[in-house]
Order: sequence, then structure tokens, then C-alpha cells
Amino acid sequence: MGWLLVTLGVAFGSAIVPVVNAELFVVGLCASQHNPHWLWLGAAVAAGQIAGKLLYFLAARGSIKLPRFLHDRLHREHEPSARRDRWHRRTKVIRAKVEALRERCRRHPHWMAGTYGVSSLVGLPPFMATSVLAGMVRMRLVTFVAAGLAGRWVRFSVLAAAPALFTGWLH
Repeated sequence: MGWLLVTLGVAFGSAIVPVVNAELFVVGLCASQHNPHWLWLGAAVAAGQIAGKLLYFLAARGSIKLPRFLHDRLHREHEPSARRDRWHRRTKVIRAKVEALRERCRRHPHWMAGTYGVSSLVGLPPFMATSVLAGMVRMRLVTFVAAGLAGRWVRFSVLAAAPALFTGWLH
């Protein structure tokens, strides 16, 4: 039971701080410990990841407020500068594509649910980005949680079972 709680905490942390790698943790845990069951580990990681991504989803949706220092940083007036102008010119195409994708997701909510579900399973497009986009297009909370939990549970259960499969083949 202790490993499941640690796994839940690491998964939550990896959902909030992208440099924490839940995949590496799960593989390392399963390779070094013989008692955690892969289905339970998959469920713990899925629950932790969705709990963490829910914060991004709700912030993008506008349901929770960002801390003041982040809000001020994002919305303050900037002095004109050549560097900022160059950056805006360079990212103009990317920003237009993101806005077009956002609008398409708004018009076709089932397409967004499918994209988010695939992202939760395979990680492409990046799961963090689709979590934020899901909030921006106001995906239903139930759809967000259900599709995310299902995809993450399958992904991490298979990953947790992988070391046992390989060691079974070798013996």
C-alpha cells in the first residue's frame, strides 16, 4: 500500500511539474520491487496524473484563479521593444495555428474528446497541451476525467507490466 501512495504522489507531481518523469518512476519501481501489481500501479498513476492535470484544465477554463504573481506577469502591459516585436513576428504563424485549432475544437467537441483520449494514451499530442486546450474549449469535466483516467490507466498499466513481461521471457 505504501508504494501506491508514493506512486500517487509522484504521478501528481509529474502532472504539475513536467520535468518529473512518471514513466521512468514506474519502470524503475517495477524493475526493483516484486510486490506492486501492475494494474494497481496503473490506477494510482492515472489518478495522480488526472488530479494534477485537472488544475491546468480548471485554470484554462477560468474556474480557478492563478496566483497573483502569475496573473500579473501574464496580463501586465509591456513596454515596446525590438526583441518583443521580433518574437511576435516569429511566433505569429504558431499563434494563428493554435487559435485555429482552438476554434475547431470548440466547433467539434467530439473531435477534442477523441484527441484528448488519444493523447492520454500515447502522449501525442502532448498530454499537458491537450489538458489545457480541453479547458480552453470548455470540455465537460466528466469527459475530461473519464477519457483521461482511461487512457492514463491503460498507458501506465502496460508500462508497469513491461518489466515483468521481459523478465518472464528471460527466465
